[in-house]
Amino acid sequence: MNIEHRFLDVPGRPRIHVAEVGKGKPVVFVHGFPEGWFAWRDQMHALAAAGFRAIAPDLRGYGESEKPRGAKHYKASLVAGDVAALIESLGEGPVPVVGHDWGGPITYRLAMDHPELVSRLFIMNGPHPLHFNRLLRKSAAQRRRSWYIFFFQLPFLPERAMAGRKDVFARMFRGAVPAERLVDYQRAFPDVSSWKAPIDFYRAARTKDVRPKTKIIDKDVLVIWGMRDFALGPECLEGLEEWVPRVRIERLPNAGHFVQQEAAEEVSAILLRELRE
Repeated sequence: MNIEHRFLDVPGRPRIHVAEVGKGKPVVFVHGFPEGWFAWRDQMHALAAAGFRAIAPDLRGYGESEKPRGAKHYKASLVAGDVAALIESLGEGPVPVVGHDWGGPITYRLAMDHPELVSRLFIMNGPHPLHFNRLLRKSAAQRRRSWYIFFFQLPFLPERAMAGRKDVFARMFRGAVPAERLVDYQRAFPDVSSWKAPIDFYRAARTKDVRPKTKIIDKDVLVIWGMRDFALGPECLEGLEEWVPRVRIERLPNAGHFVQQEAAEEVSAILLRELRE
C-alpha cells in the first residue's frame, strides 16, 4: 500500500503535514528529534497490512509542516494540541498513540491535557516529562548524557553546528538507520534554517508552560525501550508508576535509542500483539 499525504488546517494552529496508510482503526504516531513522519515507515506498513489505519504527522516545525518563528511556539502543550486537533479531525473517538523520543513527552502531555482523545499509549525511548525534569536535577549520569540539551539552549550556534556537519546523521544514528534511508533526513534538514524549529523544542522545554490538566495518566501505557540508548539512561524507567500507574515496560536489550528502526520487526510485532488484544 502506498502512503498518502495531506495537510490539516485548523484555525489558530500551524498547517500540519500528515502521512497515512491503510484502512480501519486509526493509530497515531508521533516522531522525535531530528526526524519526521518517515521514522515510522516500517510500523505504518506493518499496521496497514494488518488492517489498521496508520497516521503520522510531521510535528510543527518539521518537514512539510508549518514552522512558526520563535521558541515560544514549541511548548509541549501547543505541540500536543496539534496532535489533539489531528485526532479530533478523525472523528473516531479515542485512539492509540505511539510516541518516540520527543514524541514520548508530547504523547504523555497529550494524555494529560486531552485524556478523552487517547485510548492507550505506546512510548519508545522517550522520557516522561515530569520524571525527566526530576532526573536532570538529581542524576549526574543523566545530565552527562543530556549535555546536548544544555548546548541547545545557546542562540544560533547549535543550528549552525548541526547543519555544518556533513556526517551529522551518520554519527547520530551510529548505524541504527539503514544508510539508504539517510536521504530522508538529508532532505528534511537541508540547511541551517531547517534545524531552527526542532532545536527550539529544547529551548521551549526550559521555559514555563501551562500546567497540564492532570499529572496522573489513567491509561494503559506500554513503554518499549532499547536498552543501548546513548542519550537516555535506564533510570528513565524507574518510578514511572508515580505518573502512569498502569505502565508496563518491554526492554529490548539489543536495540538503542532509535528502537523502532533498529528493531523494526520486533517493535511492529509488539504493537500488533497489543493492538489486537
